[in-house]
Amino acid sequence: MDFPAPLARGRLVQRYKRFLADVVLDDGTALTAHCPNPGAMLGLNAPGLTCWLSRSDDPKRKLAYTLELVEADGGLVGINTMHPNRLVAEALAADAIPELAGYDVHRREVRYGLNSRVDFLLTAPGRPQAWLEVKNCHLRREGTLAEFPDCVAARSLKHLRELEAMVAGGDRAVVLFVVQRTDCDAFAACHDLDPAFAGGLDRAADAGVEVLVYGCNLSVHDVRITRRIPWSRERQEDPAK
Repeated sequence: MDFPAPLARGRLVQRYKRFLADVVLDDGTALTAHCPNPGAMLGLNAPGLTCWLSRSDDPKRKLAYTLELVEADGGLVGINTMHPNRLVAEALAADAIPELAGYDVHRREVRYGLNSRVDFLLTAPGRPQAWLEVKNCHLRREGTLAEFPDCVAARSLKHLRELEAMVAGGDRAVVLFVVQRTDCDAFAACHDLDPAFAGGLDRAADAGVEVLVYGCNLSVHDVRITRRIPWSRERQEDPAK
């Protein structure tokens, strides 16, 4: 996924009301940007962090700028939760995710379950259809471990249950976590911040829902899904300790 225009660099002043962020650009311009992230953004919302913003010329938008990347722990972290679906769409089209390769049709936002829409429905002749939910992950608290979620994620737990129902009906179901940072080589559900989701992920896997985790390469020009990251059912200890 390429950013359509060069990103603007600035410093984060504050992130508030979930979807707003005050930023001062390098040229001294103070502005309020859209923050497309409903989560807690732990470790990524501290005042003074270097950040990168895209700008839209759409006159209908209330806020022209969108917060895209934050520099933390020595690298770039993608905070835009709208991007993983776009990243996955590109990867599916290129057969860049081997576990999901070979499907002819990739339909998006298909209704299923209890008043939900699945991110992707993959179909191909002679194969069970695959229901695919995509989740954004950017939390890293220790070592090289990526964790999800960074706050209570009741909606994501609901999706796991709906994926279980698809498996019970004879279809394939997959939850794919996209880690928008480069400093992680392992993944685990965040038991302390949302034990219900962590337990739900274990139950879903036991029921036949496939759990995939993929990391990204990020720059101020583009973001790409690049590598598979292993999932551990047990929260790992910091290997540096």
